[in-house]
Amino acid sequence: MSWIFLILGGLFEIAFASCLGKMKETTGNTMIMWGVGFVVCLTISMGLLIKATQVLPIGTAYAVWTGIGAVGTVLVGIFVFQEPATFWRIVFITTLICSIIGLKAVSSH
Repeated sequence: MSWIFLILGGLFEIAFASCLGKMKETTGNTMIMWGVGFVVCLTISMGLLIKATQVLPIGTAYAVWTGIGAVGTVLVGIFVFQEPATFWRIVFITTLICSIIGLKAVSSH
């Protein structure tokens, strides 16, 4: 169950980073609403990370949580915010995904 909390926390990390991107593009009430979304997603993400670290080692949990957030945020940047999908970005994102899978594989939990 801790891995589910960790994955969900990583997904909410993607959401709060995406809210930051949308805040940059908007003004007024729309920007405030994206800011509220940021705070809500950040709170949920941190809460799920805390819950996961009650069972999982902090080093593994934090690395996986940030990895999910980093990979997801780059993918959102590419597909939603039209950021470039260069060869090297894809290579390093693939490396990060392999590292996340490796941490899960060697975890004793």
